Amino acid sequence: RMKHGQSLSLLLLCLLFVATMCNPPVADETAKESIPNSETIAPEGFKALFNGVDLEGWYTVSDGNGPDSLEIFRAENGTIHAYPSQKAGSRQSFAGLVTKEEYSSYILTFDFKWGEKKFEPRTGNVKDAGVLFHIFDETDFWPYGVECQIQEGDLGDLWIIGARASARVDASEHYATNGELKTKGEIENKYHRFSRSFSWEVPGWNKVEVEVNGDHATFTINGKVVNEAIDMKYWDAEKNSWEPLTKGKILLQAEGAEIFYRNVFIKRL
Repeated sequence: RMKHGQSLSLLLLCLLFVATMCNPPVADETAKESIPNSETIAPEGFKALFNGVDLEGWYTVSDGNGPDSLEIFRAENGTIHAYPSQKAGSRQSFAGLVTKEEYSSYILTFDFKWGEKKFEPRTGNVKDAGVLFHIFDETDFWPYGVECQIQEGDLGDLWIIGARASARVDASEHYATNGELKTKGEIENKYHRFSRSFSWEVPGWNKVEVEVNGDHATFTINGKVVNEAIDMKYWDAEKNSWEPLTKGKILLQAEGAEIFYRNVFIKRL
């Protein structure tokens, strides 16, 4: 026969069992909520070009000079990771991640930071990448368009690739808001450069903003305006003349250095 204390203990255990069955623990749901969501949420007025999960809306082009069986761009932990699994020092292709859609007037913003790895043929060079916009010809590599350079020490340089544009520069051909207006771009020479005013690059993540209004673009690095592309043009062979360059696709570069991109947002103007 049970003692009084044993009966009371048994009654309490039964009550606890019933309460547990009626109100199951929520620890699992809490744990789920604590897992970071890699999906990217755009600020008000902006659209996420990279959704933080996969590379939907993009495709890859490359120069074919490396083992392209390995993926060059990977969506990973809310970032676009360039050269994610490639061995440091190995020969790799230069590549671009290109939007499927064209854009004309907009504000493009994103963050980037360098990884540790560099690859042949640029293991002895500074880390290099960039964002091309207003791409109008993909028959060659790099595609023709205009670039905001991402390079150690030269963040915000203006590269004109198979196109023509003007910039305001000082005597050393660095960007100056009140500088002399100078134009570069010839059919015979594909690459032309205007240097940024100052390199505002910092260790870790950096914020890049490219504001494009048709044939005009302004580069802002970490809140500082560093360059400007004025009167952008492309060569129209049929008309035998330079015509306004006002739209095109956007391309994120992988140029022999590990790099991460995140928070890739666009706002149409």
